[in-house]
Amino acid sequence: MLQIDVLSRVPVYEQIIDQIETLIATGAMEAGDQLPSVRGLSVEILVNPNTIQKAYTELDNLGIVTSVPGRGCFVSQNAPEMLRRRGTESLSELYALAKRLHSLGVRAEELHQTIDEAVSGKTADGTGKEG
Repeated sequence: MLQIDVLSRVPVYEQIIDQIETLIATGAMEAGDQLPSVRGLSVEILVNPNTIQKAYTELDNLGIVTSVPGRGCFVSQNAPEMLRRRGTESLSELYALAKRLHSLGVRAEELHQTIDEAVSGKTADGTGKEG
């Protein structure tokens, strides 16, 4: 289900959050679906249970999952809307970054190409790999 990149600079709990959000946003997980138990996921992806609990708590705080004591965590009914809202709010960050990059001499065409590659999942060489 989830894959952790131990070499990534992104903290493990954030990788878990990002991947669960992606599963929900793409429809692979839907409202009411139960997330794996903390212990079960810990064994599956070889991550400390406290790290998984931290990710689940953050998702709960964001309103993306609902924690039911004694039963586990479930995708909330309004998770897709919450994710769309967070994505829309992130556009202002993208705007500021694009403006900054342009002021540093990055051409608009390069910015467009990079966004197109990010959305399509393919790089200019067609491999789909970064870097």
